[in-house]
Amino acid sequence: MKNEARFRERYKSGDTPWDAGQPDFNLIEVVTQRPVSACKALDVGCGTGDNSIWLARKSFQVTGTDISDIALEKAKAKAFRVKAACDFVLADFLKDKMEGAPFGFVFDRGCFHSFSSKNDRKRFAQNVAANLEEAGLWLTLAGNADEHRQGLGPPRLTAGDLIRAVEPCFEVLSLTASHFGSDQTNPPRAWRCLMRKRFVTGLPV
Repeated sequence: MKNEARFRERYKSGDTPWDAGQPDFNLIEVVTQRPVSACKALDVGCGTGDNSIWLARKSFQVTGTDISDIALEKAKAKAFRVKAACDFVLADFLKDKMEGAPFGFVFDRGCFHSFSSKNDRKRFAQNVAANLEEAGLWLTLAGNADEHRQGLGPPRLTAGDLIRAVEPCFEVLSLTASHFGSDQTNPPRAWRCLMRKRFVTGLPV
């Protein structure tokens, strides 16, 4: 089953344990503590929009993109209720052109790690770089392979998996062991990786 169909079915059935209904604390900490200045931001795999809405309320100009039309309809409804100015776009990040590029900040929570292929993860990193302005920042939250959880959970990467995919295009500013913001009593472990775009010619757009 293709990703589009798989996620559509999960949103339709309500089987979305990653959807905590609130912005992820990792995003909040990085943006407020670094700090990251308000700019044009892209939220890849934005789901039902909680992180996009939080960024918009912090004066970022936000585009949220996802492959699930059901998730995006929920995101639009949330943004309307709180009067948050976000653009939500149905798109496949590896295939479609991102309107509004270049961005100053890209965020993804569990999108990068969903690609099991090393080549696809490298393509994802290249696409992020291609959509970022010079010295733009990318924050990714990815499942952490140091966790040995029984049963279902997010895909898990080693630190090496992550670094090998991103380092050709990005300078890693910080790589921290964390956990996903969650309403679960035992949230999955995560890598929190903040990166700055390198100056590399020939990146795909």
